[in-house]
Amino acid sequence: MSKERQKHTPRPENDGPEDPARRDLLKGLATGAAVAGAATLHAGSVSAHEGSGPLGSTLRNPYGGRPAGGISLPEYFRPTKYMTGSNANYFPLTEELGPDEMRISFCGSTPYPPREDQAGTCIMVELGNGKRFFFDFGTGCVRNIIGMQVPGQLINDIFITHLHVDHYADVPYIFPFRAWSGGYTPLRIHGPSGRTPELGTKAMVDGMKQMLRWHLEAFDVFPIGDGYEIEVNEFDFRKEGGIVYDQDGVVVRSWPRSHAKDGAVGYRLDWNGLSFVWTGDGRPDELSRQYGKGADVFVTEMSGQDIGLLMTYKYGLPQELFNYTIDTHHTSHYAVGKLFADARPRLGMVTHYTQDDDIDAEMLAGIRAHYDGLFQWGLDVAVVNVTKDAIWYRKAAIPGKSGSVAPFRELARMEAEGKITLPDEIRPPQPRSSRAEQQDQKYRDMEIDPREYYPEDVFRAPAPEWPSDFAIRVDDVIPGRKNKPE
Repeated sequence: MSKERQKHTPRPENDGPEDPARRDLLKGLATGAAVAGAATLHAGSVSAHEGSGPLGSTLRNPYGGRPAGGISLPEYFRPTKYMTGSNANYFPLTEELGPDEMRISFCGSTPYPPREDQAGTCIMVELGNGKRFFFDFGTGCVRNIIGMQVPGQLINDIFITHLHVDHYADVPYIFPFRAWSGGYTPLRIHGPSGRTPELGTKAMVDGMKQMLRWHLEAFDVFPIGDGYEIEVNEFDFRKEGGIVYDQDGVVVRSWPRSHAKDGAVGYRLDWNGLSFVWTGDGRPDELSRQYGKGADVFVTEMSGQDIGLLMTYKYGLPQELFNYTIDTHHTSHYAVGKLFADARPRLGMVTHYTQDDDIDAEMLAGIRAHYDGLFQWGLDVAVVNVTKDAIWYRKAAIPGKSGSVAPFRELARMEAEGKITLPDEIRPPQPRSSRAEQQDQKYRDMEIDPREYYPEDVFRAPAPEWPSDFAIRVDDVIPGRKNKPE
């Protein structure tokens, strides 16, 4: 476990003017370390020690120094005992979570615009008891979730922080395809109310279903079951620390946030003595500081880049637009550091941040103006493993062209652990509609006869109707089942 944090000794006020050479050295050290992605200490937090050399007089590890141990790294920053694969990268499907372990994966990390290297914000939290949760579900995150080898059919329990579309844009995308591919159970969505009913999560879901009506009805020709049902857990956004989820030892609380319009919240998940905090979007506030206290992993947004002049140079928009957006909606890098310094998490992270190499160093410098503890960037495919005695950060190595993995491997694991019992066969539900009910016959009559384009030796008779007696034998898709019922 970590040593007790040491307080920094401020510079004596009667030392007189600072030596310019010394000041330049400190700036060079801080900037160079930030560019390299290291955790640097800001000049205001360093201590002066009479008679020591220039390096020894300025740098202190707040957790207690160790030779070759880093300037901001605690003793607990090391691989967990359950990591049997690569410590350098996370390879999905190659390691199992320990029974008392948490894994946090960033499946998206940008507000706007989505890019090849950054999808919309989404944080996946997996627990050693088999539970999996998603916090926000932004544009393109499904691509990374599938790349993480999570079966699309098993995506569930989506917690939305607020109803800006960059926080739920992929929900209408996964919703019908999850059902089509075998997700025959209801989708569970958790989210805040609004100031009025029509501004809450339930109203958003109702509107989404109406928007998707053509798509949903078209997919009714497939087995869907209850996959089109959405169980909406809408809770009062005003409650401070209100419990919004409490099952299987997992407790999720929410609190209101200031994000220009009523209806934004942050979340804290507690399980088995471990905790994860995601603030969502908003101005730095007392409640986020309160519910972030002592968290194992405290993640906040940092879309407020309070460097308006530089942003004007880069994008040509007036800095007044950037300043106004920050001051009404978001958390600047300086405020991030203040939140972390006050909450003192085991690991502080930022996401919902449009990453740019040319401003990363400045962003880190702003954070370090207040916070000298363990810090990492919550960018796409970042993965954090957490136990009570260790925290480890890696990037996932996911395939660039990943297909959707079938759910049977995960179902087999759950059965082997005694969490579920699979039947001998699975019979998909019958379609709720037919093509004949949804399409005029004349358009089917326009189709080219398959015999015209199939080679003769591979021709098969078309299957225009779903086979009513179709079943999947579980032993065929999960050979060598463990704990198979007799």
